[in-house]
Amino acid sequence: MTERVAVFLDFQNVHLSGHNVFERYGAPLYSCVPDPSKIADLIAKRRLRPSEAAAVRVYRGRPDPNHQRTPAAANDAQASRWERDPRVHMVRRQLNYRGWPHNSPQEKGIDVAIAVDLLHLAFRKLYDALVLFSSDTDLLPALQTITQLRLGHVEVACWSGFKPLRIANTRLPYCHFLNEEDWLGVVEDWTGKI
Repeated sequence: MTERVAVFLDFQNVHLSGHNVFERYGAPLYSCVPDPSKIADLIAKRRLRPSEAAAVRVYRGRPDPNHQRTPAAANDAQASRWERDPRVHMVRRQLNYRGWPHNSPQEKGIDVAIAVDLLHLAFRKLYDALVLFSSDTDLLPALQTITQLRLGHVEVACWSGFKPLRIANTRLPYCHFLNEEDWLGVVEDWTGKI
């Protein structure tokens, strides 16, 4: 029987970590934007059990068009394109501009949204596996809770070269390591598309 998998993407973490490892120094971020559905399908295909990516949940900050018109337009266009896939659910939160323009805008509330959704979907038992793609250790308590309470099966993913999220003193959860070939297969160049 084919297992139904929900893939959770901490998008900024996925994008920046892949960019830093696999792109040439100075390459603009918009020249290599990962496609969430392609990542989810790749992970489902790599699982040891026959699997399908039944849900793709993308968590991402949204620039304020009053401060960053072009990045906001790009963010909106990407969300619109990705949500054409009915499996994709976008969770976007407005960036915090405290200290702007001297300080870069910051994501606020993304980690909490991911953790709450992981736990919520684990309790509902809608999927055979939940896969979190992030290297952010702030998300470990959610994975630990799901594992300790046996709420469901969790796995993680990260780009090769990054340390996977692991529960202390274990090799859990299982990690899908994606390499440069995988990166090149899932990114799209958004140059001149906005």
